[in-house]
Amino acid sequence: MDAALRRIGFQPRGLAPFLPRLRLLHLVGAVVLGVLGAPIAAGLVFTVLPSFGYLPSIGGDRLSLQPWRDLFGTPGFAASLGLTVSTGLAATVLGLVLSFAFCAVVHGRMRERGADGLLAPLLAAPHAAMAIGLAFLMAPSGWLFRITSPWLTGYEVPPDLATVQDQWGAALIIGLLIKELPFLLIVILAALNQIPVDQQMRAGRALGYGQGIVWIKIVAPQVYAQIRLPVFVVLVFSLSVVDMALILAPTNPPPLSVVAFRWFMSPDVTRFLPAAAAATLQLVMVVAAVGLWRLGERGIGWGGLWWTTRGGRGVTGEPGLKLAAAFGMAVLMLGFGSLVALAIWSVAWRWPFPDALPSTWSLHIWSRQIHALAWPFGNTVALAAVTTVLAALLAIVWLEAEDRAGVKRGTAVFHPVYVPLLLPQIAFMFGAQVLVAKIRIDGTFLAVAWAHLLFVFPYVLLALADPWKALDPRYGRSAAALGVSPSATLIRVKLPILLKPILIASAIGFAVSVAQYLPTLFVGGGRVATLTTEAVAIASSGDRRVVGVLAFLQILLPLAVYLAALLIPRIVFANRRGLARR
Repeated sequence: MDAALRRIGFQPRGLAPFLPRLRLLHLVGAVVLGVLGAPIAAGLVFTVLPSFGYLPSIGGDRLSLQPWRDLFGTPGFAASLGLTVSTGLAATVLGLVLSFAFCAVVHGRMRERGADGLLAPLLAAPHAAMAIGLAFLMAPSGWLFRITSPWLTGYEVPPDLATVQDQWGAALIIGLLIKELPFLLIVILAALNQIPVDQQMRAGRALGYGQGIVWIKIVAPQVYAQIRLPVFVVLVFSLSVVDMALILAPTNPPPLSVVAFRWFMSPDVTRFLPAAAAATLQLVMVVAAVGLWRLGERGIGWGGLWWTTRGGRGVTGEPGLKLAAAFGMAVLMLGFGSLVALAIWSVAWRWPFPDALPSTWSLHIWSRQIHALAWPFGNTVALAAVTTVLAALLAIVWLEAEDRAGVKRGTAVFHPVYVPLLLPQIAFMFGAQVLVAKIRIDGTFLAVAWAHLLFVFPYVLLALADPWKALDPRYGRSAAALGVSPSATLIRVKLPILLKPILIASAIGFAVSVAQYLPTLFVGGGRVATLTTEAVAIASSGDRRVVGVLAFLQILLPLAVYLAALLIPRIVFANRRGLARR
């Protein structure tokens, strides 16, 4: 073949034409490694070493097991560990079961585009704001008791019940479900686009199987194989969440992540060492949980194979699926109710129990807080805008470099990028704080933006990768045939076509930045206040009306950006229906 090509004047050059493209991919990879890998690696090192007593800045100049002895000897340590594991696993398992049951029951009646708009408020709401809204809804003096009292409950005064911060962690599990269920539904609906679901459903129904059982037996295993990474993200978050746990979880003893957080925030620097031990244990626990989850996948896979091959139409299982779907819908309704409760409290002036609605409404709280909120609001918007723009640019360059290098995008390509999402934040944020202190940028806007970028970029890349991969390559080939350079093709062809996915991914990144609590607090050293840090700080002790204003403003910001991401393509491409709906 080579000899024949040379006879007609073609000179093979091996890999030479592709080397510049590979160099671009390697350059982008090096930038990502520097932006993401360096602070995470340093953060882990500067957390693990203090967990063994080495922190010279406070006099720990030799390795020791004393921090671990202090941790294990803490009153209530076993209860904290048990609470962390039980709430984290329960929220993840329930979220997965309810999302699959919901999709099985409503299959064919819910599309990805409609789900985007329906679930947008729940997806955009920061975790802390949602936790505050749920507390307003479920508290003994909350909205649920108000609308059912006294005609149903008989309560004339708030009951003496632990409905929030209960000892079993039920409120925390519900709060986690409210945030995780919409996320899992969206990724499941996206994964269904890669599977011939309708044909498989018709074949199963033709054999006499119930719709839900066909979905669970045939479709669900295929879907799960595609959403394993998001499930791990949910699992890690559930086991290590701090901001929601501070508001909804028991306080004595609290989950392990809250124990570590409180010690890190203690004015007594000697608590840093056992805090680092608790953070390291949190990391070990998360790794162990992911490993056990993988083993559980195999066991369930074997059991599912046996269940599928033994036959059975599964018609009797349909009521159970419908009940689980109804429970999932109830969780979503609690989420929307939490948002409404926040909105009402932000404009309530006088609201005596058990009135269902305030007796006096006023915007006075908003006007009174506008000056106090100006600085946190400005910081929140600036951080989210800067990190989102950087993350979007980096994601576009990353994906374009892969296209030019001819890399076939598989799931494994993205695994290193998602490392920040697969590690508990408390396990490396203290170390990241030590790193920025050593390079003398702690407490600055730059340091906090860097910390936010660690989490914004993976989400933006995750949201943009599939639409980018689905773009028909013939567009680029047609441009190249007309003599257009690769860079011009990117700017004039690809980016306009992918404008809506880019804006949606950016809106997701904006919401992720707004929701960041630990990175802002640790790396900012408390000197860069945001709406999230302020809301969590006053959630348990402040005026409900002020907390409602803060939390509701948290929700309005990302929701406004998300709505803009949906509307801008329709305005820009008003005369191009295909691009407007893409």
